Amino acid sequence: MKTIPTIILIVTFLSSILSNAQLMTPEQVVQQSLESYNDRNIAVFMSVMDTNVTFHSFSDGAISMKGEKACKEFYSSLFTNSPKLHSTILTRTVFGNKVIDHESIEGRNGKGEVIELVLIYEVKNEKIFKVTVIQKES
Repeated sequence: MKTIPTIILIVTFLSSILSNAQLMTPEQVVQQSLESYNDRNIAVFMSVMDTNVTFHSFSDGAISMKGEKACKEFYSSLFTNSPKLHSTILTRTVFGNKVIDHESIEGRNGKGEVIELVLIYEVKNEKIFKVTVIQKES
């Protein structure tokens, strides 16, 4: 019976491939989020968001947005109203499951002004589950 050794060989080979499959790193997850943001692609953007994602203000810790539905509604509207939306990373620091980006954003809601933010993304299981937003004091 030559089929049994062949099946064992195939199973062993497939197991090896699956065990070596790498998950996306936190940096890769955040990079995918950034690229889909710049492409205004809500489907890909939401694919890296946790269903219970929360957005927080750094200054007071208040939750400004909570959950997949609120996130999708907010960013769908932003993408629709911002045809020239683009974020450029000025600096990026990766610290374990946290990715800290200093971003320069232009074209929000059709406006010409440039906004600088620092965003702290927390990633678990290839999903962004928390974003803390730091804005410059005026």
